[in-house]
Amino acid sequence: MHELGISRNIVAIVAEAAAGRRVRRVTVEIGKLSGVLADAVAFCFEAAAHGTPLQGASLDIVEIEGRARCLSCGVEFNLPSWSTPCSCGSQRLVPLAGEELKIKAMEVDEVR
Repeated sequence: MHELGISRNIVAIVAEAAAGRRVRRVTVEIGKLSGVLADAVAFCFEAAAHGTPLQGASLDIVEIEGRARCLSCGVEFNLPSWSTPCSCGSQRLVPLAGEELKIKAMEVDEVR
């Protein structure tokens, strides 16, 4: 399960950016074509955050739909999976969205 490693990396990156402040909330974007299971990241996050400034923080996951442009006909369309061809039948596709794995925001306590 590589999602545990991903959760640990999210915690490490956010903890470093928080510079010792307590983290209340983290928002990440996970593309549906990224190969990362959002539910598994959510499940692993609490364990990965234990004993860090992120302990008790909430994790908001925004799932990004897959989109692609067909190199044969130029149409842009939703891409539910990599095996989905364009309506013209071509599978020569350029991904436009859905491969993301980004930390978008974090909410931290103020410095006093």
